[in-house]
Amino acid sequence: MSVPRLLPACDRRVLRVEWLGRRHYDDALAIQTARRDAVLAGAEDHLLLVEHWPVITLGRRGDERHVLAASAPIVRVNRGGDVTYHGPGQLVGYPIVDLARRGADVHAYLRDLEAILIEVAAVFSVVAERRPGFTGVWVGNDKLAAIGVGIRRWVTMHGFALNVADLRAPFAAIVPCGLAGTGVTSLATASGVTPQLTAVAAAVTSAFATRFGYDAVRETQS
Repeated sequence: MSVPRLLPACDRRVLRVEWLGRRHYDDALAIQTARRDAVLAGAEDHLLLVEHWPVITLGRRGDERHVLAASAPIVRVNRGGDVTYHGPGQLVGYPIVDLARRGADVHAYLRDLEAILIEVAAVFSVVAERRPGFTGVWVGNDKLAAIGVGIRRWVTMHGFALNVADLRAPFAAIVPCGLAGTGVTSLATASGVTPQLTAVAAAVTSAFATRFGYDAVRETQS
């Protein structure tokens, strides 16, 4: 990424990236909320990256009938979409971005997230694509990454979940995203190699910063 060397500090667009490690969903949600409130107050955009302990989340349109077996705690959250699973072997990203700074276009934001995940998949030799009429990233008829966001005063919360390891067994407990007849895949399943989660996180950070045009990235661990 090209970074202007003489850009005034007040004009620099900085992305703060926080690696949260493996966290329970409620803990990460509390951090999200705190960072969202900070961005609403004028702070720099954030990207939280986390690996969750097993949890099933239901979005605003979530139908509990799509939970076939209560194999993990179930949490209802204020994001778009239906039901999904989070757990070890999956990289979850929570961008906390002020869309008012970039045209206040939610549709474009979702397409940008898809483009980032498609680019990351390619880094690990997986050819992924969009699927017309659906949000997310796919390999054939199988979903590689789910996307569901929440927005308050143009500041985003929630985000995306990219399957890294083979997660077909835990996903069998739900109808993923409420889409009967579709499956799930992962970087490991599609490529035959399971990448390190830290390597995937680095690829996501790079693609995200480039796609959204940040001038600098500041990374921390929490």
